[in-house]
Amino acid sequence: MLVQAVLPAAAARAESPQVLYMLHCQGCHLPDGGGSPGSVPSLTREIGRFLDAPGGRAFLVRVPGSFDSPLDDAELASVLNWMIGRFDPGVTFVPYTAHEVAGYRGEPLTDVEGLRAELLDAIARRELSPPGPSRASREADEARESDRSPR
Repeated sequence: MLVQAVLPAAAARAESPQVLYMLHCQGCHLPDGGGSPGSVPSLTREIGRFLDAPGGRAFLVRVPGSFDSPLDDAELASVLNWMIGRFDPGVTFVPYTAHEVAGYRGEPLTDVEGLRAELLDAIARRELSPPGPSRASREADEARESDRSPR
């Protein structure tokens, strides 16, 4: 009887984005999101920078650990949204949706470090340029529109 009482509570807790992060991400990215210099990128005050870079939203879904995680698309979307809010507070962003995540998960990255370097270069150039329309906002708007379109 005790098992029956514990299992539903454990299942409910497992649905929390924070618990999912602890179970699937923190082993590499650590509890504080700090990562390991030289091998695992830090999320702290970094993850939000990718959101406005062309292809940055897709990159966060397609990296190893996200793309191939056992999380379903809705769970991965909720974990990504939680991570952005937790590790890059103050970043204004359009939350990921399950549909958007599903679209990005279609193909794994073959050169993670190369694409990350390209994105960081684009981010650095953007940060030096005057503000303009947010590409991430446009990408998220397009994703929301495709969520609404008939299938």
